[in-house]
Amino acid sequence: MPLLARASAATLSAATALALATACGMLPEDAPDATAPYARLTGPEVVNKALAATRAAKSVRMAVETTSPEGPVEAFVATDIRGTCTVTLSLGATGTMELVRTGGTVRTRSDIRTTATDTADRAGRWTKPAPGDRHAELAERYCDRETFLGPLAPQSGTARKGGTARKGRTTTTSGSDAPALTVTGGTAEGKWAADIATTGKPFLLKLKLRLPHDGTGGGTAPATVEFSAFDQPFTVNAPKT
Repeated sequence: MPLLARASAATLSAATALALATACGMLPEDAPDATAPYARLTGPEVVNKALAATRAAKSVRMAVETTSPEGPVEAFVATDIRGTCTVTLSLGATGTMELVRTGGTVRTRSDIRTTATDTADRAGRWTKPAPGDRHAELAERYCDRETFLGPLAPQSGTARKGGTARKGRTTTTSGSDAPALTVTGGTAEGKWAADIATTGKPFLLKLKLRLPHDGTGGGTAPATVEFSAFDQPFTVNAPKT
């Protein structure tokens, strides 16, 4: 077959395939791709698999970066499905709080000043957080991985039934050599992007989204969460007070 004729035939085949996909109601990101991770799954279905795997992990570590009215926020979290948790929460120039939760008991050690005499009274000591301590409440909220996974939950179903998740490119998440599939979507708070492992279990490796400043709905801020050390146990000793 002449070269021009072969090229015309290839173009016709591609056009026919696209027309068939459109006729079947498949968006480009939903059409099967034999070379892509999760080839036969839609974006919402990939998100559902990532949520299920990440929720089921016996333990996980999370590194959180966001902002607050007090400045930049960094949190390093280790948590398991039994509720045991450790958090180191840094609030820029405001100070740092450590939180440990074991057996439902919460203790904190902080140099964050909340009153004129607070720091002098508590510096270096583990104490039970006072009712309404918003820094302790924020740190403990980070113990719950659902704080970060929850906004993605409404992405269930198919693209034609309300799910907004769309599959993107395969990339490499910072701090990991494993390839990940990027999936994007949106909520009432704004757009989000998730990197999902393409080897082994479909764990969520990295998430960018908008989070409430304090969990009360008083404004949102962009946040980045990196997940790691899935199913790797950690030891927590209850601090003496």
